[in-house]
Amino acid sequence: MNVAAINPIKKNPNIPQLSPGDTVRVSVKVVEGDKTRIQPFQGVVIRVRPDADGSGNFTVRRVTFNVGVERTFLFGSPLLEKVEILRHGKVRRANLYYLRGISEKASRLKESRRKELAPEIVATATIEQAPETPPPAESAETKPETT
Repeated sequence: MNVAAINPIKKNPNIPQLSPGDTVRVSVKVVEGDKTRIQPFQGVVIRVRPDADGSGNFTVRRVTFNVGVERTFLFGSPLLEKVEILRHGKVRRANLYYLRGISEKASRLKESRRKELAPEIVATATIEQAPETPPPAESAETKPETT
């Protein structure tokens, strides 16, 4: 008997396509007694392990007060409210475990230039561009006479 046949795992629709090196903000539902709140966890994705059945997990690392903290989140977890990708890092490895041994400043990754942009960035870029106006035509009074 297969567990996936009895209880199929549903992938959380609030999780976008992640890759190692991405800086993400994960909003996690935290239950304290009878109260529920949203707690953000922002860091760099150091590992993504997808499975064929939609389960799998990803690990996010952050350094706070010179202490490294890693959290592993499941793709099918209902406790993940949303995952925002803040920037895409330029990496050449699938697992970024080497970030554990270097300092916070040295562990910063270069940003990769991907063609797809977030809709918010595209919207602000189109608003900031002013429409081009043709240059004013010169009148006869301002032109010097040539003889």
